[in-house]
Amino acid sequence: MRPRTEIGLGLGVLALLLLGSALLGRRANTMPDQDARTSTFLAGPNGARGLADALGRLGIPVERFRGRLRQLGEAVAADTGGRSLVAFLDPAAHLQPAEVSEIVALTPRADLLVAGMGSAALMRCYGYEPQYRFRDSVQAVAPGTRPGRDSPWVHTVLAASSVTVVRDSSRMEDQGESECRVSAGMIADTLLVARTGRLIAVRLHEREGGGSITLVADGTLFGNRALRATDAGPFALGLFAGRSGRVVFEEAHQGFGASRSLGSAVLAWSAHSPWGWAAWQLAVAGLLALLAGAVRFGPPVPMLLRRRRSPLEHVRALATALAAANGHDVAVRAIVRGLGRRLAPAGQPVRTDSSALVERIARTVRSPRGREAARRLQDLTRPRQPAGSVLAAALAVEDVWEDLRP
Repeated sequence: MRPRTEIGLGLGVLALLLLGSALLGRRANTMPDQDARTSTFLAGPNGARGLADALGRLGIPVERFRGRLRQLGEAVAADTGGRSLVAFLDPAAHLQPAEVSEIVALTPRADLLVAGMGSAALMRCYGYEPQYRFRDSVQAVAPGTRPGRDSPWVHTVLAASSVTVVRDSSRMEDQGESECRVSAGMIADTLLVARTGRLIAVRLHEREGGGSITLVADGTLFGNRALRATDAGPFALGLFAGRSGRVVFEEAHQGFGASRSLGSAVLAWSAHSPWGWAAWQLAVAGLLALLAGAVRFGPPVPMLLRRRRSPLEHVRALATALAAANGHDVAVRAIVRGLGRRLAPAGQPVRTDSSALVERIARTVRSPRGREAARRLQDLTRPRQPAGSVLAAALAVEDVWEDLRP
């Protein structure tokens, strides 16, 4: 086996061993998903992908909305398949006061499901505020029931809050406030309470049977782990059961906003940045230089023809080199043995002495020129030949070769 082949096989085996050890190590040391966002795009313990998949299996249309809130209002207004439900499951980027009025404007056309601390600004519009319990957690149960082994544990409860109604303003002192124009005569149905009687989930609706707003204090009730291991699963699915319209999960505030390709982002940046304009100018200058260099000025330059040397020229050069080294006799014998190898059958070595070889060749030549060349070789194989004997032997060998192999 060649050394290169052995090295290649060794490197291949080493690469396979490293790959196998990496895969085994990754399998043995898998880390749990630490992403705490309650997003339907995440399949980790805290994600809500299981809820979206379960609704799809129940035949409820599910949409993950990644655009702006204004586009969400337009999409809800254009929906003709029934009353939609828009869910804000504990947004990772907290809802800002300027966004609350746009969300409240959805309620005449859609129902709302609001959960978690990220939706605190929106809950305040309806008179509630989530409060986080730092020291302990409580079990969430339906009103009138006792906590069981599978009752979910939560760290956030609902507390009463005053509705903030302010005028539209852009002043710095008004940026923390929002304009909430909600109906004052809404009926509150308690859905979940703690063992101590604190509210955890409540549903608000109007007396005339209009839209509903469901407020849930803790967004972990919709997580994959809670849905699978506790009674939060039946509770969460019960909030969506029997709906004819679609369920829209708002994902822009979870960090999954509408994205675009890298190429379009680079083009947009180059159109507004001075560095982008400089890059475009350099690209145009380089293109012009390339086009200018591609144009041919004048006739084409003729290619230099290099003729390869003939075998006779190589022999003469070798003879001259040997003559310069005072190896005349050795050179002549080498030339004669070379003629013997050329005349011998393929693969058969030449073991005859130079003089005997020349005598045998002299008996096989046919023309007078060949016999004369053979006689010169016989004279040149004698010891102590002059410097010109090497070139003479080379010429005589070529004459004999042309006589025997025309």
